[in-house]
Amino acid sequence: MVPADGAVLRRRVRAPQAMTSREELAMDPHSVTFTKNSGVFVTRRCGLLLLLLFAGALLITGLLVRHFHGTSCQQDGASAADSAAAGAGPTLPTKPRDVRLPRHLAPEGYKIRLLPFIEEGNFTFNGEVTATLRADAPGKNVTLHVNEMIVLNDSVTVKDATTGKMVGMAGYKYDTDREFFIILLERSVEVGHKYEVYVKYIGSLTDKLAGFYRSSYKTPEGEKRWIAVTQFQPTDARKAFPCLDEPALKATFQITLGRRKTMTSISNMPIKMTEPHKEMAGYEWDIYEKSVPMSTYLVAFAVTDFAVRESDPGLSNTLFRVWARPAAIQQAEYARRIGPVILEYYEEFFKTVFPLPKQDMAALPDFSAGAMENWGLITYRWGDCSAVRPESSHSASNKQRVAVVVAHELAHQWFGNLVTPGWWTDLWLNEGFASYVEVLGTHKVEPSWRMLDQMVTRVVQSVMTTDALKSSHPISIPVQHPDEIGQIFDSISYSKGSSIIRMMDHVLTRATLQDALANYLKAMKYQAADQDDLWRFLTEEAHRDGTLPADITVKQIMDTWTLQMGFPVVTVHRDYDSRSARLVQASSASLR
Repeated sequence: MVPADGAVLRRRVRAPQAMTSREELAMDPHSVTFTKNSGVFVTRRCGLLLLLLFAGALLITGLLVRHFHGTSCQQDGASAADSAAAGAGPTLPTKPRDVRLPRHLAPEGYKIRLLPFIEEGNFTFNGEVTATLRADAPGKNVTLHVNEMIVLNDSVTVKDATTGKMVGMAGYKYDTDREFFIILLERSVEVGHKYEVYVKYIGSLTDKLAGFYRSSYKTPEGEKRWIAVTQFQPTDARKAFPCLDEPALKATFQITLGRRKTMTSISNMPIKMTEPHKEMAGYEWDIYEKSVPMSTYLVAFAVTDFAVRESDPGLSNTLFRVWARPAAIQQAEYARRIGPVILEYYEEFFKTVFPLPKQDMAALPDFSAGAMENWGLITYRWGDCSAVRPESSHSASNKQRVAVVVAHELAHQWFGNLVTPGWWTDLWLNEGFASYVEVLGTHKVEPSWRMLDQMVTRVVQSVMTTDALKSSHPISIPVQHPDEIGQIFDSISYSKGSSIIRMMDHVLTRATLQDALANYLKAMKYQAADQDDLWRFLTEEAHRDGTLPADITVKQIMDTWTLQMGFPVVTVHRDYDSRSARLVQASSASLR
């Protein structure tokens, strides 16, 4: 994903609580007196009363703390009896509440059916999902992520697909803090069996630019047109359909979208067939092909009245299309021309064929980021770094930004989509690699721009200024809560991440890097990985090629760059008399 330019973090300021005024305290002249010079005087009777009230407040506070503390401990799984049996009273948690899903069920596939109503006064959508889950361990619940939707509890069913029998349900729980919808089962799931969980729900097409949301534009005649689009990264797929919304939990997706006949829809995969809506005149269903295994945050769909242009035949073996509002589709020429060329180049660079049958790019009127790498359906923000800005009307620097953003998002189709970081701690594997490979992709279509030279000053040297600050952070940083994820979409993940990959390219050589990446993508495709997986493949190839000594691993080198902030500073002391030099290394932290 490319962040929006000029993004700022807004700090929420809490309004001060109302305080008791001096006039209110002075209403009883026999209890409290304010004087100009001597402060506050109280009578003996009033003082005794205040003391008793204070003691009573302390007693009540203690009882409340004990009551609610005991309750919270029991809710988190440790009963009072367990604590007493262990010979100790309840203790406060020492770690943040775990927001990760339980691991006894793993998703294998989703069938999603959505019908959005894109009309003034009725921005809602009806949805239903069937999730096929594999039981890897015993457990008496099915836990799904849901957020900002109404689940129709009476519709929920759980079926043992292995035996064909329905599973009894004991009830439901909503954990709003963790955005969990928990289906309580009467008996434990059986390891190795597959279960089909069916849920109907109602959602809202909000204007929050997250989840499944509404957007609009005006035609040249001034008419307002509404569309419905998605943005799921990092944790907003759960606003569009109940799911296991973590990046490592990949599954296939079979999507069906309802729409008016006057509109069109697009998603990650091509449309398999279109059929009329049997109950609503003027509506149709677009039924899409089954996807490859992918993370929930990469799912995308849109219902619009956009126009479309295909790339010229021969530029790529993949069908390549650009979508935009009809009045602007003629401005898509530059993206239409360079996109297929960059896609073809990446297939050669990664030595891995693009796994999808088509690649769409859509420019949206309202979008929270600069662009998003949804697999097979990249979305861009119109008017900032849109792929469809008119080539003849913007400056060379703006044209360069368009090319860079297109190259960045296409790089993600391999690094991030085909192989995905298992958790947001390794976000830099996505963004750092895409930020380096974007330079190579842009250089392929515009060699006169000298992008490799530009990177030294625009990226490497620039991020060193940021990384020298005490407010910096390691490239690989633990993320405990989804609210923390957005904070690491920064220059450290993008620019420093790309800078150290550039360093690996130079140290290990381009040939070794390419072969290692090809092996990594082949072995880990449709799976989740972490940085140690990448280091392993780089080390193996470097040892085979002889570009790294046999007693050194890439992990030994790169952990020093990814697990700590700052950078080493080397000072060279030259002795001209003896014609020698002495090199002294210090970390940037010691120079602050």
